Amino acid sequence: MHYTAPSHSPFMGYLLWIFGFMGAHRFYYGRPLTGTLWFFTFGLCFIGWIIDLFLIPAMDRSANSRFQSGRLDYNVAWILLSFLGIFGIHRMYQGKWITGVLYLCTGGLFLLGILYDYWTLNQQIQQENMLFD
Repeated sequence: MHYTAPSHSPFMGYLLWIFGFMGAHRFYYGRPLTGTLWFFTFGLCFIGWIIDLFLIPAMDRSANSRFQSGRLDYNVAWILLSFLGIFGIHRMYQGKWITGVLYLCTGGLFLLGILYDYWTLNQQIQQENMLFD
């Protein structure tokens, strides 16, 4: 039996949950539709945000079954996106230097690039990890 390390962590999920009324933890676990809904409704008026406190373990298991760990760490990428995304550091971490510098000079492409990366970061990391697998 081949063991692979988990791609996501409950600790990171709970850390992002603190900002969950903005949907960060839902994006992290690969749920961009509800992440966007949380973003625009402040976690369904904070009610969904509180309920998510109890749903994070199940979301973590689901994300670990969908995304494989590899050379790039999902948790590092999500920390960089969530706290330094406007500077493009998460893109530079992935080796995407041109878009990283572009984000740095344009405020994350005027924040629209940040929203795009919230939607697609898990897939971006998975694709990079598959290239070096």
